[in-house]
Amino acid sequence: MSDQTPARKKVTLHTLLNKKEKKEKAVFLTAYDFPTAFFADQAGIDMILVGDSGGMTKTGYKSTHPVTMEEMLHFTQGVINGAKHAFIIGDMPYGSYQPSDEIAVINAMRFIRLGCDAIKCEGGEEMAPRIKAMSDAGILVMSHLGLTPQSVAKFGGYRVQGTTDAALNYLLYHGEAIQKAGAFSTLVEAVPPEAGKALTDKLKILVYGIGAGPYVDGQLVISDDMLGTFAGCLDEKGTRKPRFVKRYAELGELMEQAFRDYAREVRDGTFPGPEHCYKMKDMPPPPCNTREGAP
Repeated sequence: MSDQTPARKKVTLHTLLNKKEKKEKAVFLTAYDFPTAFFADQAGIDMILVGDSGGMTKTGYKSTHPVTMEEMLHFTQGVINGAKHAFIIGDMPYGSYQPSDEIAVINAMRFIRLGCDAIKCEGGEEMAPRIKAMSDAGILVMSHLGLTPQSVAKFGGYRVQGTTDAALNYLLYHGEAIQKAGAFSTLVEAVPPEAGKALTDKLKILVYGIGAGPYVDGQLVISDDMLGTFAGCLDEKGTRKPRFVKRYAELGELMEQAFRDYAREVRDGTFPGPEHCYKMKDMPPPPCNTREGAP
């Protein structure tokens, strides 16, 4: 019997539906560049979202509103180059789908041409026409319900959603609307576990959560949150540790210490040492002088 690990297959929609049927959780992570996508893929992550949150985590924007299609496509190209097995979803930035069905389809196709398996857009019933147009064009569409960062001003800030019976019924209404419009899945953000469970039980499509409790079909986290490298949007204590995020590493602290060590060694002359320097090779003797009259 061979002890070699079988080659990993590309994750497809069929793979994700099988996981739901078997009650296996899908592992979902954001990535915005080649190395993060590469290492996530090597670790066996099922799904990667190239989120517009990259504008905040990688560019330092205070919200996702300034992120452009060109920036998103740049992030996406790096992820596609790095991840060969994960199911990749491109996040439609603010303004790239809201104006019209035609604009939504054109911009969604730009993600698909790069190699994305699907796209994500925010909104429920109000975005059903856009979802239907993209789905009718043969594009897999994930919706985004609950706390939707592109509409955060409407909620009065980053606030938990679906905390009352009325709010839960509102979520379910929007979930059914996007399902009818043709979405293959939805991401629900910042809701109590009961709301995540109700959506998962009610809808036939895949339901993934970010801060939505354990009962959904899979979990999404922002890679910079779990790694401790999100330097932006700090609270009054100078930290950013959302309630729903578990820190699996503090890479930001390690990076800062490494940079401090480097700066110290450059300043005190420790770096570069002899082991970091190139050596001269034996040089041939200078050629004889062959000019006429030379001795």
